[in-house]
Amino acid sequence: MTMMTPPPLEQEDEEILVPHQELTEGPQPMEVLSAETANALESQQVEDPPTFKYRWTIENFSRLNAKKLYSDIFYVGGYKWRVLIFPKGNNVDHLSMYLDVADSATLPYGWSRYAQFALAIVNQVHGKYTIRKDTQHQFNGRESDWGFTSFMSLSELYDPSRGYLVNDTCVIDAEVTVRKVIDYWSYDSKKETGYVGLKNQGATCYMNSLLQTLYHIPYFRKAVYHMPTTENDMPSGSIPLALQSLFYKLQYSDNSVATKELTKSFGWDTYDSFMQHDVQELNRVLCEKLEDKMKGTVVEGTIQHLFEGHHMNYIECINVDYKSTRKESFYDLQLDVKGCRDVYSSFDKYVEVERLEGDNKYQAENHGLQDAKKGVLFIDFPPVLQLQLKRFEYDFMRDTMVKINDRYEFPLQLDLDRDNGKYLSPDADRRVRNLYTLHSVLVHSGGVHGGHYYAFIRPTLSDQWFKFDDERVTKEDAKKALEEQYGGEEELPQTNPGFNNSPFKFTKYSNAYMLVYIRESDKEKIMCDVDEKDIAEHLRIRLKKEQEEKEHKKKEKAEAHLYTIIKVARNEDLIEQIGKEMFFDLVDHDKVRAFRIQKQLPFNHFKEDVFKEFGIPVQFQRFWLWAKRQNHTYRPNRPLTPQEEAQSVGQLREVSNKTHNAELKLLLEVEIGPDLHFLPPPAKTKEDILLFFKVYDPEKENLRFVGRLFVKALGKPTEILSKLNELAEFPPNEEIDLYEEIKFEPNVMCEHIDMRMSFKSSQLEDGDIICYQKSLTSANRSQFRYPDVPSFLEYVRNRQVVHFRSLEKPKEEDFSLELSKLFTYDDVVERVARQLGVDDSSKIRLTSHNCYSQQPKPQPIKYRGVDHLLDMLVHYNQTSDILYYEILDIPLPELQGLKTLKVAFHHATKEEVAIHTIRLPKNSTVADVINDLKTKVELSRPDAEVRLLEVFYHKIYKIFPPGEKIENINDQYWTLRAEEIPEEEKSLGLHDRMIHVYHFTRDSNQNQMQVQNFGEPFFLVIKEGETLADIKIRIQTKLQVPDDEFSKWKFAFISLGRPEYLQDSDIVSNRFQRRDIYGAWEQYLGLEHSDTAPKKAYTTNQNRHTFEKPVKIYN
Repeated sequence: MTMMTPPPLEQEDEEILVPHQELTEGPQPMEVLSAETANALESQQVEDPPTFKYRWTIENFSRLNAKKLYSDIFYVGGYKWRVLIFPKGNNVDHLSMYLDVADSATLPYGWSRYAQFALAIVNQVHGKYTIRKDTQHQFNGRESDWGFTSFMSLSELYDPSRGYLVNDTCVIDAEVTVRKVIDYWSYDSKKETGYVGLKNQGATCYMNSLLQTLYHIPYFRKAVYHMPTTENDMPSGSIPLALQSLFYKLQYSDNSVATKELTKSFGWDTYDSFMQHDVQELNRVLCEKLEDKMKGTVVEGTIQHLFEGHHMNYIECINVDYKSTRKESFYDLQLDVKGCRDVYSSFDKYVEVERLEGDNKYQAENHGLQDAKKGVLFIDFPPVLQLQLKRFEYDFMRDTMVKINDRYEFPLQLDLDRDNGKYLSPDADRRVRNLYTLHSVLVHSGGVHGGHYYAFIRPTLSDQWFKFDDERVTKEDAKKALEEQYGGEEELPQTNPGFNNSPFKFTKYSNAYMLVYIRESDKEKIMCDVDEKDIAEHLRIRLKKEQEEKEHKKKEKAEAHLYTIIKVARNEDLIEQIGKEMFFDLVDHDKVRAFRIQKQLPFNHFKEDVFKEFGIPVQFQRFWLWAKRQNHTYRPNRPLTPQEEAQSVGQLREVSNKTHNAELKLLLEVEIGPDLHFLPPPAKTKEDILLFFKVYDPEKENLRFVGRLFVKALGKPTEILSKLNELAEFPPNEEIDLYEEIKFEPNVMCEHIDMRMSFKSSQLEDGDIICYQKSLTSANRSQFRYPDVPSFLEYVRNRQVVHFRSLEKPKEEDFSLELSKLFTYDDVVERVARQLGVDDSSKIRLTSHNCYSQQPKPQPIKYRGVDHLLDMLVHYNQTSDILYYEILDIPLPELQGLKTLKVAFHHATKEEVAIHTIRLPKNSTVADVINDLKTKVELSRPDAEVRLLEVFYHKIYKIFPPGEKIENINDQYWTLRAEEIPEEEKSLGLHDRMIHVYHFTRDSNQNQMQVQNFGEPFFLVIKEGETLADIKIRIQTKLQVPDDEFSKWKFAFISLGRPEYLQDSDIVSNRFQRRDIYGAWEQYLGLEHSDTAPKKAYTTNQNRHTFEKPVKIYN
């Protein structure tokens, strides 16, 4: 990865501010490297960057009078550094502290160096309360110091009881790691390691380290790739697609990858809502979000299967026969660090038995108070074991959080069956070998007030470790990943006698914070291959197109410094736009003719291009510069001088454009005589003002541009009335009212102009806009909705044409209404009800539009759930003009207390599927749904039992327990199927087994092992010892397939998507494991045959398929 300039990393918990510096004015000499030095740099290997730890002891601290104070100079990486402090704060009530480049004033022009550093105020009474903050920065001539304006409050620092000032002495530690610029100019992570990093957006290193860890669990990555997404989804609006896109780029990109799309997909335009999370919290939040998004998809349950284990809490009485147990699940384990030397000590502590006796006896049911022992034992551990190390804890004595930097060891191999399985409960399956190997180590460097995160990972579980530190990935040895992350203290020898009289100990603030282990017996499954065939085609096409666009933009950007974009607005643009696309200001510069011109071209030559484009001879062209005013309007400001026109385009852009973008915006003034011939531009003096005029017609509610005029500053509007009437095509003596259009953000300001005052007295200047209209009497003002210019502009500012569509036909526009963005919820539904002829507006339910997917949002707008129309239309940072409506049979407030589900009932004997809408209170259960359904359907017999299933992509994922609450069941993405339970399933024998049976075909365009499911899935009971020949007879009877067709079918045991074809003599039950594996979809009996059914739209985004009954809908 080639990175030109490493981005500065802001402190994650607090803003980092830099004090103002006195910079040397004027150009400075450029440093020239000798050939010898350059060659030495080229041949230099990437090696450990130099690190130095410096201690600064300041006596008589409270008596310091200086505003700022520098430490002695120390050297790191061959450079001079020093610490800068503001003892009384840099204009804040906090101590301010920075790292400073000591010789910045004498360094050559263009110098730059990159450093990671930590600054600390040492607590001399209790070392664990030392306040330490970490950051990193690219130092240069403009930013030669960097650090923390609000390091710690002065009240805390100067309080003698706190321990930061002892005998009026303050101790400051600095730890600086310097990376030479050569590393960042030439180091290529992909080339050196085969992996790429993630870009840090300022405070996202904690997220980057976790994402890299999850990405390098291939089974997890594969599951993310298999989450259903479509080409209509936008990554910034879809968590699955954003994560797929991120993982794809990590797998195939040559450069570091940005995470902005992912954070936006969570609904965050900034990271404020994520800032409070540490890695542990983020891991839980992300996994919960993914677990929810995976529901109803082919990868439902992946999070549980990978990370979920179970333990048993028990209380056992000592003197009576009574024991209470409770099974609980966990996705990660919190292990104590304090008081434990290693992971095994923490597990020992976890399962430690607590005695309940004396005043703490246990109240046993039917036995009263009893002596008892209480503890935790593990029923099972997950394939991927996440251990969160409790490095942070709350100190009750000091009422603050502290970080535990104690030494804590963790093994490369972790044996949780040790000592005869002492961590396991009696119910644990002892056949499972709980031997784990270390996959990744997440590290936190810093203190409780902030820090930096990175990860050491073994992506293939080989001996080679890699360090993933934001954009940078490096190869590391095992010692770096393990021993150096144990924490503890490090004693440094005396490196520079001038600074310290004796060696001192430094606490190691970088230490392991989270460990990920993978079970040896599951290693092959977890560390599976993930390749392009796991990635949806639309995603591959999308990302390839993105890459091509990126390359194109990169090329344009590389050449951009050679060109200037000149945007030329003409009278024709103003006439075309004002009153149609524009109402305020004069023109949309993005819709005028743009020229891409080389910067060195003289502007006079550019005028020839204008002649060729518009046919206006050079001598008749006069160009005006535009200027942005303080009130955020954009108006013509002054004409170009002959001297300016003699300059190059590049020089002119520099003069006109303070923001230094690549655009030059101009107004082309052309005078046309009565005979329609061009005239030379009139002479302009300081007394001449160029004004622009718009005319308003209250009857047509129309505003249009009619022209521009030069007026004299001391002249009055009365002098140009006849000319204005002529421009507007009014009668010569028509009385008119004039208004100045002043601004429109955040509110409209449009003021009446006094005809008797001069233009100068009315404070009019070049580029101002005057709107005028026929004068109205009090009587005829009431005839119009917006009788004058100010009321019309106010209306235009807030008006919104909303296109309404029926939710049942979301692609078809039904009607449009012109509303105000300030309308309340009640105003909007009342207007919609009136349009639809509905008497009760509370029976109107609206749904907002998703601008990214161009679909209705999944959830409708709640009754009075928003304040104004504008709230209904905003989707993240975009505003839509579409709303969807429904006409309900009951008022919306009443409906909101109910849950509605669409259930497809498959009749046991008839060839039909009936789709029923079930509406029940939200606290109802699946049993209630079934009972309600029974009243609406015809059963094969009165006592038939019915069950509810989840079906998705032709596979059955769940049989709903009757007691499950319906509130969280979602029927939007998958089919809820109800069916009678066959008699054979009700009387399963001891050795009988119920298996999944799915239809499949192999895609000839894909790898020959690729299977495609279709048709209706079903359950089948198989007996122990039953052969495939026996089962085939039953399947043919069940599906009623003719002999000639059935003879062509093949039968396969399919596991993890791989078919293993069966012979008639094979015992089928031997193939199916009795214990659950990674999901019901992974093992089934496959029926291979061609899918000959026509592809018609199916109710829930699935296709109709073979062996599917005709659909009837009942609502």
